[in-house]
Amino acid sequence: MTLQNDLLAMEKKFWSGDAGFYRQNLDDECLTVFTRMAGVQKKEAIAEMIDGDSQRWQDVTLDQKGLVEPTRDTAILSYEAKARRANGEHYHALVSSAYVRRNGAWKLAFHQQTPLPN
Repeated sequence: MTLQNDLLAMEKKFWSGDAGFYRQNLDDECLTVFTRMAGVQKKEAIAEMIDGDSQRWQDVTLDQKGLVEPTRDTAILSYEAKARRANGEHYHALVSSAYVRRNGAWKLAFHQQTPLPN
C-alpha cells in the first residue's frame, strides 16, 4: 500500500471507528478545528467524546485532494468527505489532517473540517 492509501484508510476509521481506535492512532495532543470548536485536545479527552457518541458516521466516502510529506516523519492529507449518520443526517466537508510518525506508526496530530453545502 502507498502512504496515501494508508492514511485515507485511517481517516475513514476516524470517521466511523470506536474510542479504542482513537486511543491507538491519535498523537498525545491533537489540534482540532471545527466550525464550533478549535484548540489542542488531549488524546484521552477526544477518545472519551467518541466513546459517548452513539451516532457515528456511516456511508463515509473520501475523495483525496492532496498529500504532501514535508519530512519523512510528517504527512499532510486533504480530502473531500461525504457521510451520513444513522438518523439520516448528511454531512459534506473539505478536510485536512496532519500526521507525525512516532516509533514507526503514523499518529494524527491535526484535523480540520470546513463544511460544504450538502
